[in-house]
Amino acid sequence: MPYFVYLLECRDGSYYCGFTKNVAARLSAHNKGTGAKYTRARRPVKLVYFEGKKTLKTAMRRELEIKSFPHSRKRAMIASRAM
Repeated sequence: MPYFVYLLECRDGSYYCGFTKNVAARLSAHNKGTGAKYTRARRPVKLVYFEGKKTLKTAMRRELEIKSFPHSRKRAMIASRAM
C-alpha cells in the first residue's frame, strides 16, 4: 500500500489523524516537533492505529472520515485493531 492513514494518541489523551507514505518517519517527525502544529504541544505521541490505502485520494477521504468520528468511536476503532 503506498499510503497510510494513521491515528496518534497525544499526551493529553486526544487523537490526531493524518496520512503519509512512511508511518515510522511521520511518527518520528511528530515526536521531534516537526510534524503537525497540533501535535507539537501534545508530545509525546504514540501510534495507536493505521491502515493502508492504494491511492492518495482514498487516504485523504479516509482521513476526513476518521476526523469526523467522535472520540468514543476512535477508541472503539483502535480497540478493534489492537496493534
